[in-house]
Amino acid sequence: MKKFIWISLAVVVLAPAAYSQERIYRCGNQYTNTLPEAGAQGCKVVEGANVSVITRPTRVVPVANAAANTASPGQKPDVAAQKARDSDSRLILESELSRSRSRQHELLKEYNNGEPEKMGSEGRNHQKYLDRVADMKANLARNENDMTAIQRELTRLLATK
Repeated sequence: MKKFIWISLAVVVLAPAAYSQERIYRCGNQYTNTLPEAGAQGCKVVEGANVSVITRPTRVVPVANAAANTASPGQKPDVAAQKARDSDSRLILESELSRSRSRQHELLKEYNNGEPEKMGSEGRNHQKYLDRVADMKANLARNENDMTAIQRELTRLLATK
């Protein structure tokens, strides 16, 4: 019985402390719990809601781009460096386009106008053959879309010069 009384007393004494919360003040898009700061800025009390504040992580500039970001916002970036980057981009895109064209040529040769040669197990299992033909057709379409996108990017890059 004594133990029950002590537990009840502890619950009565500690319960309000567990439920109490400092007042939270909203100052525009910021929140604070210090009264002097809130009073100075004319903040309003937030009632009836729990407030979770998530801070945005600071942006870390990679070391490789640190030199490129040294120019102030009003200045234009180094023209020679920009031309070099544009030239590198154009060369990369042209090599990708060349690779995609050769891949397209290989795919078309293997596809054989929708009638590729049957492989060993496909002679007995026609569905396996049809699945392979459908995959080939999908690969052709995907590669064609890739070539179109690369060509569009090259055109955009050349138009900005």
